[in-house]
Amino acid sequence: MAEEVEARTLNRVAWRFIPFLILCYFVAYLDRVNVGFAKLTMDADLGLSETAYGFGAGVFFLAYFLFEVPSNIIMDKVGARRWIARIMLSWGLVSGSMAFIPHIVKATGLGAEHTFYLLRILLGFAEAGFFPGIIFFLTLWFPAAYRARIVGYFMAAIPLSSALGSPVSAALLGFDGALGFSGWQWLFIVEAVPSIVLAFVAFFYLTDRPADATWLDPQDRTWLQRRLALEDRRREHVSPGSALASLADYRVLALALVYFGAVACLYGVGFWLPTIVKGFGLTIAMTGWVNAIPYVVGFFGMVWWGLRSDRAGERTMHLAFALALAAIGVGASAFITDPVWKMLALTVGAFGVFASLPIFWTLPTAFLAGAAVAPGVAAINSIGNLSGYFGPFLIGWIKDATGKF
Repeated sequence: MAEEVEARTLNRVAWRFIPFLILCYFVAYLDRVNVGFAKLTMDADLGLSETAYGFGAGVFFLAYFLFEVPSNIIMDKVGARRWIARIMLSWGLVSGSMAFIPHIVKATGLGAEHTFYLLRILLGFAEAGFFPGIIFFLTLWFPAAYRARIVGYFMAAIPLSSALGSPVSAALLGFDGALGFSGWQWLFIVEAVPSIVLAFVAFFYLTDRPADATWLDPQDRTWLQRRLALEDRRREHVSPGSALASLADYRVLALALVYFGAVACLYGVGFWLPTIVKGFGLTIAMTGWVNAIPYVVGFFGMVWWGLRSDRAGERTMHLAFALALAAIGVGASAFITDPVWKMLALTVGAFGVFASLPIFWTLPTAFLAGAAVAPGVAAINSIGNLSGYFGPFLIGWIKDATGKF
């Protein structure tokens, strides 16, 4: 009987939230990294150097870093429904504003570089808190034994958005001249609209906590509340005692360092992959399709490896193996000149980095409890995402200095 209640309850919760959250993160990640495709024609229009583009792509993460922890603390106070809706609305508006950089330059007198930097900084502030907020939200609804697969399903939106978004973004670049806008401007406008629409859907659709879930049967709601409360009590003796203590906990800082390495692979390559692929001599349309290959493989790696970890009940070796694979694949690609073998190495690296992510996020929620969960998760994500600044900027500097990637 208890097993039936567990299966029925978690199945209902998963179907209620996961498809919608995948869709939300799909558009979030697309708005974060579509600048990589816009670069193919935007740089020439705005007069951006490789270093300037790399700095602008990465400065997003400095702003993201500063507001992550405060954002998650606010979400814990006001509820996921209101705060996630606010985040999605603000980032959609800022992302769409990227299309109007030439108009902003003309109206304000700011240079194109500085306007680009400013909007990327504003996008970082706007989007801060979304990902750790969702991770925190999932801990309020799913017991620990299910989290690798659940986080894997949710985070599958990352490779999915890049795999599907690559050919779409390439196609939008072909809208050059329509209504007086360049293709890269249409890319930002069209891909910002779903975020704005989904903000209003999130406000009415999400439920803050199981106690508010009137769409669950009373028996199922009671079972879920008791199960999660029991797990929270079991973690209390190993968890930091407060929000402030979680920010200085050695486990939080160690996991932030591990995540820094994973994100360096993810964004260091992600922001530059369209440029690398186009350098093979491909058209923009073909670049879109070839660019999608590592992400398709990464999508399957993320879902399968997370499910395998849950079934085995093992985290550490699964994570270590995936990260080693990411390092080998991405590192080897730097020494390979043949396009086919370079793409193969990058695909192996993509499998490793994407497979590592859902397993990684089971670790902080295994020892954080109560008031420490929201700020602890946000601290790990914010510190780790600083490599999203250093990675793209360093690659842009190397490209300008040496002429190679």
